Amino acid sequence: MRQLYHYWFSPNSRKARIALLEKELDFDLVLELPWKRRHDFLVLNPAGTVPTLIEDDGKKICGNAAISEYLNEKYDTVNLIGESADIRTEVRRLTEWFDIKFYEEVSEIIINEKFMKRYLKRGDTEAKVIRFANQNIKHHLQYIAYLTDRRNWLAGNDFSYADIAAASHISCVDYFGDVPWEKYPEARNWYARVKSRPSMQPILKDKVAGLQPAKHYSDPDF
Repeated sequence: MRQLYHYWFSPNSRKARIALLEKELDFDLVLELPWKRRHDFLVLNPAGTVPTLIEDDGKKICGNAAISEYLNEKYDTVNLIGESADIRTEVRRLTEWFDIKFYEEVSEIIINEKFMKRYLKRGDTEAKVIRFANQNIKHHLQYIAYLTDRRNWLAGNDFSYADIAAASHISCVDYFGDVPWEKYPEARNWYARVKSRPSMQPILKDKVAGLQPAKHYSDPDF
């Protein structure tokens, strides 16, 4: 069976999981905590990062971008990057926006402050750092509202890796209730459509022992 090494609050792992389900591919999830630097996992992926995909034949595909491109080229059940050069360029631009800019400005901060520090006992959370991320996310929600006012999905008419990347990062933040949905109804409507997709349902069922999600987290209707 195909295997995907992941952990709960890795946005890139969530991205790979959603893509595999959109492609209607069966796989087993293998929990891997990358900070443990486990020897057997380092043999599979010397970078020690998740997601890491192991195909049925033993082929290894390591890394966020590599897995995304591989799945889209290898399995043609659904195109998640786009048919035209213009659309593919926009999908990749927005995917990079969320995987890098949103991650650095929002999701990495929230995950570190509200999960990593607690889980790894790295000290107390810093309110001012969380406030910084909470301020940053407003600009991203405004941008989502701007895009979806002009398009069906973030990059165009079709659901794509741009939507998957955005939802993967936002879902990590939303687990802790740090997304001010009430102030951004257009972004909320977009995310409600993503939440209602079958590929998103397993993500919303993730629970971490001792760390309950926000009440609306798994509700497609908020």
